[in-house]
Amino acid sequence: MAQSSDPSRRDLLKSAAAVTASAAAGRAAAAADDQVLFGFVGVGARGSAHMRSLSRVPSGRCVAVCDIYQPHLDRAVTLARTNPKAYPDHRKMLEQTDIEAVLIATPLHQHFPVMRDALLAGKHVFCEKALVFKPEEVRALRKLAAERPRQVIQVGLQRRYSQFYSVAKQMVDKGLLGQVTHFNGQWNRNPYPGSGWLMEIDPARGRESAWRLFREYSAGMMAERGCHQLDMADWVFGDHPDFVVGVGGNEFFHDGRTVYDNIQLIFHYPKGQKMMYQAINTNGHLPLFRSAKSDFGEIIMGTAGSIEITLGPPAAGMYFYEPPPKGSPLVETAPPEGNPLGRMKGLPILIPKEAVTGPTERDMKWAHLWLEENGVLVQREEPSPEVAQFTAFFDSCRTGKRPAADVDIGLANAVMVMLSNTAMDEARRAYSKEV
Repeated sequence: MAQSSDPSRRDLLKSAAAVTASAAAGRAAAAADDQVLFGFVGVGARGSAHMRSLSRVPSGRCVAVCDIYQPHLDRAVTLARTNPKAYPDHRKMLEQTDIEAVLIATPLHQHFPVMRDALLAGKHVFCEKALVFKPEEVRALRKLAAERPRQVIQVGLQRRYSQFYSVAKQMVDKGLLGQVTHFNGQWNRNPYPGSGWLMEIDPARGRESAWRLFREYSAGMMAERGCHQLDMADWVFGDHPDFVVGVGGNEFFHDGRTVYDNIQLIFHYPKGQKMMYQAINTNGHLPLFRSAKSDFGEIIMGTAGSIEITLGPPAAGMYFYEPPPKGSPLVETAPPEGNPLGRMKGLPILIPKEAVTGPTERDMKWAHLWLEENGVLVQREEPSPEVAQFTAFFDSCRTGKRPAADVDIGLANAVMVMLSNTAMDEARRAYSKEV
């Protein structure tokens, strides 16, 4: 491009460029000034995964990391990319005055002690699920939260930040599934080395290196897997269970673990709805989505339809129409005339964009039109729920907005995790009022 020979025009262009650059720098500085400065406690496998997600969240900045295991600590410093200070003791980390929020992904038995210290130090808190470990911690955290209403407490139940699950929730609320009566969830797995569910003990660290398998550190599979799906049942039903029954056992892994290696549970809700849940460690088969994926997923069942859904990867959802019986007074909620799918062939409502081709694309466009006509806002893609939950957390820290996965939701969820083990241990109904 030829340069202008007009000095006044050239000066004007320079001035405009300078103003633009200055404005951009100002916006960048303002964004940096508004970042929530946080410390991260517990940067093992789960914590490291969160560190990777946090690198995509510009509203927060990691200024400190903490772990009792030096290799984890060294890795976290590298993952943060922000040159954070490193601490082996979270109490020392809390003395760092610029820290506004603390993120916690320690083993479960350490959640409350670290959370308590962070809250007493005046910090906002994000803590992984399950929120607490023992009944007395439920009462103590509830008291701490009530005494510090300006401090944010958010629990890592990220499905509440999923666009895909939000669509399913809207379908329930709009009555497109009729009366929702049952929720099935499973998280089956044939464990592999490094998954956390095989007896792999590091001699340098002892039993705590396999902490998920021992009751002094862990509440087992309901805490580490099922609490996510239980939370979705609570969200769908708009309530929390009043009791749980179940069976668990150590029949298949004779390796010294003290948590169950397979669990089957039924959660009963005050209006009669039920959640059926299973987690096993001998087979990863998932009888959803035509068995195209493994491990975990859920079914929401109503009198007029069902949804098969999973967070993935990849995240996906299918709708199945349930016609009312002949002569039934039930209101017809089927898709309108022209439905390209029969009862036994699911209607794709939430499919990863790379899988949407040919007939599937046609059917999903038709499904989205039907949903939008019924007031359901459909997202075409699923942004990372992990990124979304941290973005929301930092926003709550700045605005005071109550998190979607707040302390009350986290405590109700943790209570039922505890009672699940009680029900299995004692072969009885365990009631929510017991904790």
